[in-house]
Amino acid sequence: MKTGLEEAYLVRGGKKLRLGYTTGSCAAAAAQAAAVHLLTGKRPETAELLTPKGILLRLPVRFFHETEGAVTYGVKKDGGDDPDATHGLWILATVSRVSGEELIIDGGEGVGRVTRPGLDQPVGSAAINRVPRRMIREQVLAVMEKAGYSQGMKVVISVPEGEETAKRTFNPRLGIVGGISILGTSGIVMPMSEEALIATIRVEMEMQKAAGKKFLLMVPGNYGEDFLSRYPQVDTSLAVKCSNYVGAVLEMAVEMGFEGILFVAHIGKFIKVSGGIMNTHSHQADCRAELLAAQALRRGADIETAQQILNTDTTEEAVRILKEAGMLKETMEEVMERIVSYMQHHVQGQLRTEAIVFSSVYGVLGESAGAKELIGQFQKPDQ
Repeated sequence: MKTGLEEAYLVRGGKKLRLGYTTGSCAAAAAQAAAVHLLTGKRPETAELLTPKGILLRLPVRFFHETEGAVTYGVKKDGGDDPDATHGLWILATVSRVSGEELIIDGGEGVGRVTRPGLDQPVGSAAINRVPRRMIREQVLAVMEKAGYSQGMKVVISVPEGEETAKRTFNPRLGIVGGISILGTSGIVMPMSEEALIATIRVEMEMQKAAGKKFLLMVPGNYGEDFLSRYPQVDTSLAVKCSNYVGAVLEMAVEMGFEGILFVAHIGKFIKVSGGIMNTHSHQADCRAELLAAQALRRGADIETAQQILNTDTTEEAVRILKEAGMLKETMEEVMERIVSYMQHHVQGQLRTEAIVFSSVYGVLGESAGAKELIGQFQKPDQ
């Protein structure tokens, strides 16, 4: 059965990647089908809906069960070629009549509950975000209007395998308990979308802001998070993973009104920032050896040392060469000054920017002038 996405692809790295549809689209389609069955007695096999992205979907639906006054339908999530934890899950909608005239949307089994402020939904609410809620509402209201029904309705979204799946998502970290979130701003899953990754980072930053935090602790990934264990006074739960998106994070921090940001990062990532590179993915730029050699030359290293650095395959190897040449301290002073300078240029002085750069072998390689002071903002509650 054609869904409307057969010819929809994203080309990345010379490969055609198939688009998918979000849990929000699944929930809206399932709710539409259940409402049709409840109000008309007909058993639909598909649900048609126009996504916020403007793509018309025609999704296959499955009837699950009917009880007195309630009908449940489901849509199987298809994330396309995106490595999505929710791919293949059944997203169910149970629709029932209720007294009054209100249309109630809630979450059931396998849909998480919000326990911390700063997320899309208030504390205590089901983790069904605004756009999916709107999509569900629009679909059910359209069916009600067509059927001439004007009384109250209740829609409960559930995901039978949602609680187990949520363990592989950001939800536990975000304080969403009991299941997955029903997400999607466009209704369509874009494979390996950079926008989606940045949006996830933004959610964590917004939570920090809602919790009253004035400063952000950022790590590109697991290396940085693990390295923080060397600071026993630091509450590592405050660390937000920024992946490669240094520039985007700096811009969002300014926009949200944070006062400062501290990055704790491996030299392999942050040497690139010393050259003004604000997306550190190797597809964007991979000039680690060149930048280390340049910063070493600026601090007086000889040509032979620079050439040895240029011939290295890893920054750890380059760091070893600098250490053996007696140039590591001076080179890292240059690196740290340039990292801060480029970050300040990026934020136009609107945000305090500090960094700690480390090696997996040699530990801390460099700290910006205010890093020690700023790390004190992230102490454990009992410190």
